[in-house]
Amino acid sequence: MKGGNDGDDLDGVAGYMQQAKQEALQNVEHVAEGVAAETLSEGNLFEIAQSIGDKRLKDLNVADTTCGYCAVGCRFDLYSDGEEILAARPTEEEDAPVNGISTCVKGKFGYDFINSDDRLTAPLVRDETGEFREATWDEALTRVAEGLGQIKEQHGGEALSVIASSKATNEENYLMGKFARQVLGTNSIDNCNRLCHSSTVAGLAKTYGYGAASISTDDFELADCILLTGSNTTEAHPVLATRIKQNVRDGADLLVFDPREIQIAEYATQYSQINPGYDAVWINAITRHILNNDLHDEEFVEERTTGFEEIKESVQEFTPDVVEDVTGIPHAEIVSAAETIAEADRCVFGWTLGLTEHSHGTENVMAMANLAAVTGNLGKPGAGVSPFRGQNNVQGGGGDMGPLPDNFPGYQDIADDEIRAKFEDAWDCEISPEYGYYTTQMFLAADEDDIRGMYIIGENSALSEPGVNHAEAVLEDLEFLVVQDLFVNETAQYADVVLPACSFVEKTGTFTNTDRTVQMVKQVMEPKGGSRPDWKILQDLANRMGREWDYSSTAEIMREVKSLTPIYGGISQERVDREGGVQWPCWDDDHPGTVRLYEDEFNTDDGKAHLQAVGYSEPAELPDEEYPFTLTTGRVLYQYHTGTMTHREEGIMQYTPSDFIEIHPETAVNHGIESGDLVRVTSRRGEVVVPAQVTDRVGPKNVFIPIHFAESAVNRLTDEEHLDPTAATPEFKVSAVRVTPYEGGAESVSTADVATGGDD
Repeated sequence: MKGGNDGDDLDGVAGYMQQAKQEALQNVEHVAEGVAAETLSEGNLFEIAQSIGDKRLKDLNVADTTCGYCAVGCRFDLYSDGEEILAARPTEEEDAPVNGISTCVKGKFGYDFINSDDRLTAPLVRDETGEFREATWDEALTRVAEGLGQIKEQHGGEALSVIASSKATNEENYLMGKFARQVLGTNSIDNCNRLCHSSTVAGLAKTYGYGAASISTDDFELADCILLTGSNTTEAHPVLATRIKQNVRDGADLLVFDPREIQIAEYATQYSQINPGYDAVWINAITRHILNNDLHDEEFVEERTTGFEEIKESVQEFTPDVVEDVTGIPHAEIVSAAETIAEADRCVFGWTLGLTEHSHGTENVMAMANLAAVTGNLGKPGAGVSPFRGQNNVQGGGGDMGPLPDNFPGYQDIADDEIRAKFEDAWDCEISPEYGYYTTQMFLAADEDDIRGMYIIGENSALSEPGVNHAEAVLEDLEFLVVQDLFVNETAQYADVVLPACSFVEKTGTFTNTDRTVQMVKQVMEPKGGSRPDWKILQDLANRMGREWDYSSTAEIMREVKSLTPIYGGISQERVDREGGVQWPCWDDDHPGTVRLYEDEFNTDDGKAHLQAVGYSEPAELPDEEYPFTLTTGRVLYQYHTGTMTHREEGIMQYTPSDFIEIHPETAVNHGIESGDLVRVTSRRGEVVVPAQVTDRVGPKNVFIPIHFAESAVNRLTDEEHLDPTAATPEFKVSAVRVTPYEGGAESVSTADVATGGDD
């Protein structure tokens, strides 16, 4: 099923879906210079006709599965003829607890990547000339075992690191952590969570005990008030946006704080445009107004929190004049938001990376956690905190399963002697109590030769890491690099060996979504060519390096997870499949799972929320005369992360085919720039050239560029050195830049410098 075919030329399911795809994409209404799009109420694209091609259904493979794009956790049936995905059709609503009959455009149509012409179907090894050639699995795995083994023998296991995959299943991520510690002998394993929500995990863990959403998705429809910040919800999490908008239409208040006037702001009771990098300032100002006017929940604070007096004292510096000067928010808007939250019986606080991707992201999250606690909005229906996760399994694979330098599965501290002994016994190995390197630290450690070899699984670090110029230099200089992925992506171009993995439609396992629900992923197609599931690759490699792994299925792996991970103690594939999903913590087979955290107590030593005083912090890099604008980065509806999947979907690429920069009209006039003009964007670390979109979505002192395009690689502009001191998250959301018209002429711009085209 390729774009451009007439639906009438195909039979049954394929014909119906091709026609539906064309109509849905043609009828999309673009807003705000084509950047944001409202796709038929986002999640509710359309209902598949009940008369769908019965004559071919009997010949198709059908599996109810969980979406492999964002972490909302949408479920649907996938139909395949064994060669390609023909349709994504709503499953029974009770089996799709998050989305019901809704999907977004990517979950509905984004499957052409599976059969892309450049899909990896055989291992590649670099030959003596420096070029790749195809190899057998035996040769490739032997070379990997020798390359990693040689570094371990000469420099110790700590000279190796693993970057795990939030695209892979829970079971596979569990094995990635086990492989790092048992086979390689290193605690330096991490994943993309370090680049996004690790400050959420750290901040919430410090205050409440669990670094995860306290609510279920249904709570968005039960809330009287919803506060969203740093979340382009309609584009990054369309199905969640639909549920929020439905509640707002029914009368709930929606407060949106963001540097850009994103599309969800159109539905807001109040939208406040903020200066990037000062989130704790306006959050603390709201808390200050609530506390100084006795609008807090006194009973909740007294009975269920500690640290209240310290909080009350710490927020006093955030006076109206300070807040307006620093954040740009008028005092009246702070007052309005504070009183709306305080008057609501039930409020949900939601955020994504606009709150976390800062050099002080953990402080931002703790400030938000304080606000939720002092207003008593925890542990009851329609109230709580909800960090929206971006990759399909970043909650489970990126955190719960323990591919982390400081935690085993279930957030069990590796420095705890009793916990470490449990895993040493189960895995038959010795494990160091010393924490390994976080992902962002791995690239800095490689500069000092402390990391000499990497095994990167399902992560495109050459685009996703901050300071791409630095990341490229590190990847080039490694003694040995293994990349395991679907394609020869930008990172794989530096590899010594590339191993072909499977997509989520070609394997079975579980994902854990943004509200802690563990759901089944079911194979609907055989692996393409010689590609293999990650868990089978890891097992074969472990055995070549001296271990005796003999897992027969991912269900067996999950049973091992269950035995070692208390919060997953009652979770098995059989139960998840039977019940449609189970939310952790689920302590044993008789436990029902936990729909809502903190109903009775917090996950702390004393069962109380530990409020954390948060002061004033500035971004690591401020605009100045040479670099007068603040760059922030983010996502758009029609693309996904570094584009590895969506760039291979012809229909989706019609709408956002290239990068762009949003520039305020005042900035454009002052610099002689019009929409469509190429502009050069320069930071202290690098430069890119992109087409301009002139729009008042951003403020006069700010600019915005999406993250999805290798051609322009916005992370050439971002900073790899200034990291959150607690979580090591980079400051993607604030970079000082200079913006100038590009004088070279379009014909002289190389593809390394500019994404051609763009929507006006």
